[in-house]
Amino acid sequence: MIRRTFLQLLTLAGAGSLTTGCTEAKAQTITYKIKGFSCVTCAAGLDVMLRRNKGILRSHSTYPEATTTIEYEPKVITPATIQSLIAEMGFTAQQQPPTNS
Repeated sequence: MIRRTFLQLLTLAGAGSLTTGCTEAKAQTITYKIKGFSCVTCAAGLDVMLRRNKGILRSHSTYPEATTTIEYEPKVITPATIQSLIAEMGFTAQQQPPTNS
Protein backbone atom coordinates (compact mmCIF):
# COMPACT_ATOMS: atom_id res chain seq x y z
CA MET A 1 0.00 0.00 0.00
CA ILE A 2 2.77 2.45 0.93
CA ARG A 3 4.65 1.60 -2.26
CA ARG A 4 1.53 2.18 -4.40
CA THR A 5 0.89 5.56 -2.77
CA PHE A 6 4.56 6.46 -3.16
CA LEU A 7 4.51 5.64 -6.87
CA GLN A 8 1.24 7.54 -7.38
CA LEU A 9 2.72 10.63 -5.73
CA LEU A 10 5.86 10.24 -7.79
CA THR A 11 3.79 10.24 -10.97
CA LEU A 12 1.92 13.36 -9.90
CA ALA A 13 5.10 15.19 -8.87
CA GLY A 14 6.89 14.91 -12.18
CA ALA A 15 10.64 14.77 -12.57
CA GLY A 16 11.57 18.46 -12.23
CA SER A 17 12.60 20.33 -9.15
CA LEU A 18 9.78 22.44 -7.76
CA THR A 19 11.83 24.65 -5.46
CA THR A 20 11.93 28.36 -6.24
CA GLY A 21 13.52 31.44 -4.78
CA CYS A 22 16.31 29.60 -2.99
CA THR A 23 19.59 31.21 -2.06
CA GLU A 24 22.20 28.60 -2.90
CA ALA A 25 25.04 30.62 -1.33
CA LYS A 26 23.80 29.70 2.15
CA ALA A 27 23.12 26.05 1.31
CA GLN A 28 24.49 23.10 3.24
CA THR A 29 24.89 19.49 2.16
CA ILE A 30 23.95 16.40 4.13
CA THR A 31 24.24 12.71 3.26
CA TYR A 32 22.08 9.88 4.57
CA LYS A 33 22.43 6.11 4.33
CA ILE A 34 18.99 4.85 3.29
CA LYS A 35 17.37 1.55 4.29
CA GLY A 36 14.44 0.36 2.24
CA PHE A 37 15.56 0.93 -1.36
CA SER A 38 14.56 -2.12 -3.40
CA CYS A 39 15.14 -0.71 -6.89
CA VAL A 40 16.37 2.32 -8.82
CA THR A 41 12.80 3.68 -8.89
CA CYS A 42 12.92 4.05 -5.11
CA ALA A 43 15.98 6.28 -5.38
CA ALA A 44 14.52 8.38 -8.20
CA GLY A 45 11.19 8.67 -6.41
CA LEU A 46 12.82 9.80 -3.19
CA ASP A 47 14.65 12.56 -5.08
CA VAL A 48 11.45 13.81 -6.70
CA MET A 49 9.49 13.77 -3.46
CA LEU A 50 12.24 15.53 -1.49
CA ARG A 51 12.61 18.29 -4.09
CA ARG A 52 8.94 19.14 -3.66
CA ASN A 53 9.73 20.54 -0.21
CA LYS A 54 10.64 24.15 0.38
CA GLY A 55 14.27 24.55 1.34
CA ILE A 56 15.56 21.48 -0.48
CA LEU A 57 17.63 22.64 -3.44
CA ARG A 58 18.96 19.33 -4.75
CA SER A 59 18.68 15.66 -3.95
CA HIS A 60 20.75 12.86 -5.47
CA SER A 61 19.98 9.30 -4.42
CA THR A 62 21.70 6.14 -5.58
CA TYR A 63 20.22 2.67 -5.41
CA PRO A 64 23.30 0.45 -5.33
CA GLU A 65 24.98 2.54 -2.62
CA ALA A 66 21.66 3.26 -0.84
CA THR A 67 22.59 6.88 -0.13
CA THR A 68 21.02 10.25 -0.70
CA THR A 69 22.91 13.55 -0.71
CA ILE A 70 20.78 16.63 -0.17
CA GLU A 71 21.64 20.29 -0.61
CA TYR A 72 19.33 22.39 1.54
CA GLU A 73 18.77 25.81 3.08
CA PRO A 74 19.25 25.50 6.86
CA LYS A 75 17.16 28.62 7.53
CA VAL A 76 14.20 26.95 5.80
CA ILE A 77 14.46 23.25 6.67
CA THR A 78 16.43 21.25 9.25
CA PRO A 79 18.17 17.88 8.94
CA ALA A 80 15.66 16.45 11.45
CA THR A 81 12.78 17.56 9.23
CA ILE A 82 14.47 16.07 6.17
CA GLN A 83 14.93 12.79 8.02
CA SER A 84 11.23 12.85 8.97
CA LEU A 85 10.25 13.44 5.34
CA ILE A 86 12.31 10.43 4.29
CA ALA A 87 10.60 8.33 6.98
CA GLU A 88 7.17 9.47 5.77
CA MET A 89 8.09 8.06 2.36
CA GLY A 90 8.71 4.64 3.90
CA PHE A 91 12.50 4.68 4.22
CA THR A 92 14.90 4.81 7.16
CA ALA A 93 17.66 7.42 7.00
CA GLN A 94 20.87 7.51 9.01
CA GLN A 95 22.94 10.69 8.77
CA GLN A 96 26.49 10.12 7.54
CA PRO A 97 29.51 12.12 8.69
CA PRO A 98 30.62 14.86 6.28
CA THR A 99 33.40 13.97 3.87
CA ASN A 100 36.39 16.23 3.34
CA SER A 101 36.90 16.84 -0.36
